[in-house]
This record gives sequence, C-alpha cells and structure tokens, in this order.
Amino acid sequence: MTAAQGATALILLVSLVAQAAWPAQRLLLVMTGALGSLFAASKLTATAPLALFAQVPWDVLVIVVALGLFSEVLASTRAFGLLAVSAARLSRANPKRLLFVFVVGMYAVSGLVNNLTALLLVLPVLLNLLKLLGASQRYVTWTLGAMLVACNLGGAATPVGDFPAILLLGRGAMGFSDYLLRALPQTLVALGALLAAVWLVRPDADTPTEPLVARIALGTVGQLYRGVTVDRALLTPSVVALGAMLAAWLLVPASWGVGPELVAWAGAALVLWLRPGFGEALVRRKVDVEAVLFLLALFLMVGAVRAAGTFELIAQTLPTLPISPKAQVLLFLVVASLVTAVFSAGPGMAALLDVAQTLAQRHPPHAVYVGLALAVCAGSSLFLTAATAGPLAQALTERAQVRVGAGVATFGFFDYAPVGLVGYAVTLATGLGFVWASI
Repeated sequence: MTAAQGATALILLVSLVAQAAWPAQRLLLVMTGALGSLFAASKLTATAPLALFAQVPWDVLVIVVALGLFSEVLASTRAFGLLAVSAARLSRANPKRLLFVFVVGMYAVSGLVNNLTALLLVLPVLLNLLKLLGASQRYVTWTLGAMLVACNLGGAATPVGDFPAILLLGRGAMGFSDYLLRALPQTLVALGALLAAVWLVRPDADTPTEPLVARIALGTVGQLYRGVTVDRALLTPSVVALGAMLAAWLLVPASWGVGPELVAWAGAALVLWLRPGFGEALVRRKVDVEAVLFLLALFLMVGAVRAAGTFELIAQTLPTLPISPKAQVLLFLVVASLVTAVFSAGPGMAALLDVAQTLAQRHPPHAVYVGLALAVCAGSSLFLTAATAGPLAQALTERAQVRVGAGVATFGFFDYAPVGLVGYAVTLATGLGFVWASI
C-alpha cells in the first residue's frame, strides 16, 4: 500500500468512526475529514480538489433533495396520520394483527417516501394505541423493532426508497425497472421471513386482548384525530405526480437523455408549484442541508480514496483469496453488511460501491448490486444506531411514556438488539441466497 492509499483510507476510516461515536458533531467531523482528504489527494496523488468535486455524483444529491421535498409535501396533506388511524381500525386493536398491519404498512410506505417522515407521523398514533392497550415491554420492543426493519426493507425494495438504492440509480449502475424487478421480490421474501420469525416469538402473548379495552382504545384514538381531514386538493395532484414520476422512471428510454435526477426534480417542482407560497416556504425551510453536506463530504473522501487507487487494490486482492469466485462475492457482502452496521447505510454504500463495480465486471451486475443493496439493508437493521430512523423511534417512545407494569416502556440499543439480530439474519440470508442463485 502506498502512502497516498494509506493516508486517504485512514482519513476516511477515522472520519467514519468519529461520526459514529459522536453523532452530535457528525457534520463537522465529516467536513473536516473531507478537507483533509482534499489536501492529501492534492499532495500525494496530484489530484486537484476541483477534479474531486467534478467526480461527486451531483445527480444523486439532486434526487435526495427532490424526493425529500416530495415527502414533505405528502406529509403536509395529513394523509399519513389518518392512514395510521385506518390501520389501527383495520387491526381491530388485536395485538397480533396490529403488529402485522403496521409492519406491512411501513414496508409499503417506505418504498416511496422518506421513512423518517412516515415514522414521525405514524408512530404517535401507534404509541397512543399501545399506551391505551396496556402493552408489555416485550410487545412494544418487537412491534417498533419490526417496523424499523420493515422500513429498511421497503427502502431497499425500490430505487428511490433509500440512499443506497438511490446511489445505484444515480450512478447508472442499474436502471429503475431492472432494480425494481430484482430487488422487490427479494425484500418481500425477507419481509415474510421477518413476520414468520415474529410469529414464532409471539410478543403479543403477554398483552391483553379484551374486546372492551380494544373498543375503548380505538374510540379514543379516533377522537384524537376527529378534527383532522386530508388536504385532498394537495394530495390528489401529488399522487398523480408521483405516478407520473414512476412511469417516467420505468418507461422513458435512456436514449432520450432524461435521467432519473431530472424526473425527480421535475416531479418535485410540479407539486411545489401547486401552491407557490407554500412551495417556496418548503424549499426555504425543509431542504435537508445537513444530509446534502454530509453526503458531499462523504463523496469527497471516497473520491480521494478512489484517486489513490485503494479500491482497485481491494478489488485486485479479492480474486487472490483461496476461495471460489462465488464465495469471494459472498464474503464481500458479509463484510459490507458489518461495515454498514458500524457506519450506517450512507457511508457504507458510498465506500463499497467502487469495489462492487469492479466485481460486476466479472459477475452478473444485477447479482452484485442487488446483493450489495440487501447487505447494506441488513447491516442498517442490526443496531439501533445503524438504522436511519432508530434514534427517532427511540426519542418518540421515550416522549410517549407508554406504561408497562410499574414503569414506562423503553426502546434503547439493548431493547432493539434481539429484533435487530433477527432482521439482520433474514435480510442478509435473503441477499446471499439471491447472489448464490444468480452467479
């Protein structure tokens, strides 16, 4: 390993470890790391900073911003809260059915919108219901934990559901329809395995199911949302615009020069213009600047490592391992899942995609890329800190003060650990099985 490879890789590693250890300063830490990477690349590889900025996948950042704004528009229609109430009524407040309905519902929603936004609006309804039902600590843990894993699976199911899939789409590694047709069935398999595991664990066994309690709980939740109505004038055209975006991603040929980032930008602009004043305020206040700066700094650090030739070195080392080519890919995916568990999905995917692109030259690209997306999904489900929405779910649970026995329900790192291990196992096994069958 050369001095340039060692220095740029060390800066990236230290930055990722630091942002995971001190999340309150994560943005400052990765921006400082990006500055160090720019200097190191300039001095050790003769790569100008402007060259690294030119390699940043700006189209990915455009998609992230556009879809984030689209999610905010949908959230402002108040549809998510009322959908959560409808889901509660559909379950009839039966603990077993309630868990399954909300887990499947969050899987479906997370494939199309930001799961942070969806959870922020859905969880208060569910937590109020759990409080009224007198749910046990075990039931609270497994319900919320399974929902987080389902959110990760839903995000991996479509090319626009979460950052790893968006990165594959934006970098041109896979087309929209190609990814959707291959990833969606695999995430459904993993979701089925997750629900089967939850059914075997039976977290609802120690939660009461008296019909009177269920009717009172549903009635109370209904009263809390009695005055809430859906903004149909905004929801209907937003849903139509979303359908048009999906159709464009699926049907518009690449030869037209209309990339996924242009479709996302046009769709977001269209719904923002439905109410210009509201749209302007949304752009000014709701653009996730933190996420954009974090990803920009991450891309610069990864670009410096790439310029030093480190990813090429790793890709050249894999074939020399004394195992079969198929086992080399499987080993790479296991390592990718563990890297993601420690550093979270964004950094993990951005750092590993270059190695995956080299592997895709020797193996079926769809097997490598979809396998990597599922491995990243598995890793982001292992720990509460790796799941994007984990800290939010923890904070909302603590705020809700759900009574369990003589205390209140918690949803911390160790509470989530058993659910995370199950989610990790079923998702990674699904991904490895898919790769094994595809190569």
